[in-house]
Amino acid sequence: MKNNLPLLQDADLKGKIVLVRVDHNVVKSGLIHDPYRIDSTFGTISYILANGGKPILMTHVGRPKDKATNNIIINEKTSVQPIVNYLKEKLQLRIEVPEFCQYENQGYLSIDTSINHLIKKLENNKIDMIYLPNTRWFLGEEAKGENQDRFAYQLAGLADIYVNDAFGSWQAHASTVGVNKFLPSYAGFLMQKEIQNLEKLFNAEKPLLAVVAGSKFDTKINSLSALIKRADKLIIGGVLYNAYLCAKYDITIKGIDEEDIKLAKEFYEFSKQYPNKIVELPYIIESETIEGKYDGKFKTIDIRELKAKTKLGFVLDAAQESFKEKEVENAFMQAKTIFVNAVMGFTPHFNDGTIAMDSLIDKNKEALKLYGGGDTLQELKQLLPGIYLSALDNPKYYMFTGGGAVLKAIEEETPNGIPPIQELLKI
Repeated sequence: MKNNLPLLQDADLKGKIVLVRVDHNVVKSGLIHDPYRIDSTFGTISYILANGGKPILMTHVGRPKDKATNNIIINEKTSVQPIVNYLKEKLQLRIEVPEFCQYENQGYLSIDTSINHLIKKLENNKIDMIYLPNTRWFLGEEAKGENQDRFAYQLAGLADIYVNDAFGSWQAHASTVGVNKFLPSYAGFLMQKEIQNLEKLFNAEKPLLAVVAGSKFDTKINSLSALIKRADKLIIGGVLYNAYLCAKYDITIKGIDEEDIKLAKEFYEFSKQYPNKIVELPYIIESETIEGKYDGKFKTIDIRELKAKTKLGFVLDAAQESFKEKEVENAFMQAKTIFVNAVMGFTPHFNDGTIAMDSLIDKNKEALKLYGGGDTLQELKQLLPGIYLSALDNPKYYMFTGGGAVLKAIEEETPNGIPPIQELLKI
């Protein structure tokens, strides 16, 4: 591992309470839909226990804060309990979750002394692990300045050592960047693995193909601008592609707002510095409705036949024919490294583009295939379970647990570009 990153395997764990930040944000409305991110942390958890450490885990789950009122809503929809139940079953551990006092819709104001009895049980081997409530249930987690430091100090007060194994949780919150200030801090095994694979992206064997999709141009324009400099070929999908088409061809697509088109124009002008890098998907699916893919209400459009000022309905997928076009097929088949953070269609009804893309990627047996996390993995697992399962044990594939974190690192143009890694390097 480069850059003197402090590693978990260098820590003295025996008899120490170890506070571990994980990214177990896989619960939606009280259910776990894909445990991949939980399973990916088993190595760190098992190592701590095997070496005499006493772990306290913490993660965020969802967005319990109401943006309109700033109230923090504590309920079972964003509880860690389904994660705890899963860990108990899979690892056969005794785990307890502390409860704290909630204050008038502001969530938990602090970690109070009621947790001390659980820490005693942990020290005396009456339990194997403590799992803290959702970090975003605490007022200080997403706070700034002194309020963030105060909560981070309370977290640090629980333990002797801090381990960050939450690559996907890249935002600078108290539990990801604050605790480091008060405790000896180390990178867990998953964090190490993610950074190693990020380095494979930054030092990619050429040609490098990047495929990126998304729903808002403002969240992706910086990473797209960084990728077009780094990659040999770039393919854009989703609403990003719709905005790009509007910007380049002077057309209108239903549901694409002016702000997205404005940013897409900026990106299109910027991309002219890198000619022939953007590979366009020529066939798109226009639909009369977003409610479903109904016979007679959708059709395939060839963008090469569009005239300026054309008005299209909803464009909800890249047609599978796009991936049979020679230029597109060559971009995938000639690549030595493929980075994918993309779902091509409007889920759950428009899946053909994603199926065609992932199937074509799998045909390139020689390329290293780096998949971003989140929806990209979820759709691969759901639509092509055979490819997904074989990819988990295939050294030519790597599945990142956090697609947003990868894009943030790309945007910063360094594997160490995300705040939690920057904090770990401050030793």
